[in-house]
Amino acid sequence: MNREQLLACQNRIKPYIHKTPVLTSRLINKMAEAEVYFKCENFQRMGAYKMRGATNAILQLSEKEKAKGVVTHSSGNFAQALSLAAQSLDVKAHIVMPSTAPEVKKKGVIEYGGKIYECAPNLEARNAAAKAIQEETGATFIHPSNDKNVILGQGTACLELLQEYPDLNAVFAPIGGGGLIAGSALAAFYFGNECRVIGAEPFEVDDAYRSFHSGKIETNATTNTIADGLKTELGDNTLPVILKHVSEIVRVTEAEIIASMRLIWERMKIIVEPSSAVALAALLKDKKKYKNQNVGIIISGGNVDLEHLPF
Repeated sequence: MNREQLLACQNRIKPYIHKTPVLTSRLINKMAEAEVYFKCENFQRMGAYKMRGATNAILQLSEKEKAKGVVTHSSGNFAQALSLAAQSLDVKAHIVMPSTAPEVKKKGVIEYGGKIYECAPNLEARNAAAKAIQEETGATFIHPSNDKNVILGQGTACLELLQEYPDLNAVFAPIGGGGLIAGSALAAFYFGNECRVIGAEPFEVDDAYRSFHSGKIETNATTNTIADGLKTELGDNTLPVILKHVSEIVRVTEAEIIASMRLIWERMKIIVEPSSAVALAALLKDKKKYKNQNVGIIISGGNVDLEHLPF
């Protein structure tokens, strides 16, 4: 995954995605004691950055592969992204979702033409269901985060941010499966001006933090976090990029996530999901390190179940 592949990916997916806005807040700048630039992927098609990677992955398939469809497993945002990307490209999408996935995200998948297959809320059940669909239909499996074409697609959000603000000192992004942070780290390495990339993760699912320090993929015994998009684990494509190009990973509490989510809603007047708020929470927790610097934050998505707000 190199500079040329990132640029080619950006050009490839351009007709199918939105170039999302970058917003600022004077109050948050004051609180962070830094100039903070929010790359608002909550305004992306289907409401999250994952539209980028899903679109790129499907566009890289052969016509024969497209004719047989695609399959993935996801708790929500990638499920919606692959469904909409597939619909845009006239491809059938089979979506395995855990029974505990938010209703708002299941509804999105159905509206975008994806076919849902529910399974038990664990990785083994998700993998088994996806494999069975693959064998039955011949559909191509596209991993939500550990696919190289997906990683390149996700990296275009940070690439756009750096093209608009080339002198960022740091970029914060949430970590779940690692696709966004890996793509962002590649974009910062190739297009940033000595720009550091910092991962943000809940204490309740800190497998990426532990993986970052152990050098191997760690797992979570429990996933008791409000940040439902960050409950997945790193893969063999995302971890090496993170180890090579990410500066550090900051862990935050559930209370810090909720406070940051509320802050963005109240002060910036935009809807963000808990997973997005993790990145701002990490900056505010470690703000002494970034005093008077230019800091980017990837707002990963805004697909929130309004019936179950944490405030």
